[in-house]
Formats: sequence, structure tokens, C-alpha cells
Amino acid sequence: MKQFDPLMICMQPGRLEAGCDEAGRGCLAGPVFAAAVILPDDFHCDGLNDSKQLSEKERDELRKIIEENALCHAVESCSPEEIDEMNILWASVKAMHRALARLDILPEYILVDGNRFRPFGSIPHTCVIKGDAKYRSIAAASILAKTYRDEYMKELHEIHSEYGWHRNKGYPTKAHREAISRYGITPYHRKSFRLTEQQLTLDF
Repeated sequence: MKQFDPLMICMQPGRLEAGCDEAGRGCLAGPVFAAAVILPDDFHCDGLNDSKQLSEKERDELRKIIEENALCHAVESCSPEEIDEMNILWASVKAMHRALARLDILPEYILVDGNRFRPFGSIPHTCVIKGDAKYRSIAAASILAKTYRDEYMKELHEIHSEYGWHRNKGYPTKAHREAISRYGITPYHRKSFRLTEQQLTLDF
């Protein structure tokens, strides 16, 4: 595994800094998951990087290291119904807020992957484009959010195996869209998303 840049430990040295990231924004089904992680200043981990750049095996191995060594961490989600109600962007932010609220330690600063966020109380924050490939705490959060969500989608696959969620995790693959056209939608699908190439043929 490629070693993560040791210079990008934090943005605010000397302050308890929480990294936040989400997983599942582009999916057609399932919740959006978000994680918040506070790492110790001396945290070092070969291979830590944006979860999308890692294999499933690498993510699972790193998750164990993160959970064992983080000062605190939390993972939360927003349901498909909440996504349809507030849109995927703000549902992602809401899931991040829920994860932050569950941390055992209140952070003094928040780093958020992406370019949009809503203040969490009075704690200052910074949005970082592609932050999961720049800062350790965000990369750690991306790995937790991704692995927890993948586990959840594998569990849902046991209920609705026809959609192949154990493979596509709810993302808009050709096979997933074809399954929606053939079998219709489930309560786990996001009705506000374009679920098939012919959205108007679906009766919600």
C-alpha cells in the first residue's frame, strides 16, 4: 500500500481536530453514511488514503487500525426517506452532524471533505476539496464511512438479492438499473433519484 503523506497530519496543530467524510452520495439505494474521526497527533499508518483508492481488503485492514488507535470515532447515516426529503447534499451533512454529536470527545476544529457544510454548533470548520486524499483524519473518516456502508448494503442484499447490492452497493450500475426496471423499487431506493433510464415508466 502507498504511504500517506506524513505532512498532512492536521490543519490546526495543537487542536483536537475531527475529520468528516461520507459514503454513498451517488447511490440509487440505501442510506448515506458519514463518519467523524479524531486521531492522535502521533498517528502513523502506512497506506492510509482516500477510501476510493483502496481495495476492499485494504479498507477493512485500515478500519481495524483506525478504530484501535483513534482518540474517538463515530459513524451515522441518513435514510433514503431523509435523502428524498432534504436532498442528498444536506442529508450527507446531516449524517456528518450526527456522527460528530456521537463523538466521546468534543472537537475544537472540524475538517470536512468537499465544499459544502453547515456549522456544527460554534465549532469552526474548513471544507477541503478532495480532503480524503490530503488529511489523515478525513481519510480515516472516508474508510469508516465506506466500510460501514458496504456492510449494511451486504445485509440488505440478503433481503433483496435481485438487485445485486452485495456487488454494486446500491450504485447505478447497468445491472442495478435493469433490476429496477424488472422488479420495481424497494423501500430502500431513493425516489428522488433517476432510478432508470426511463424514470417516467416507474409508478411511485
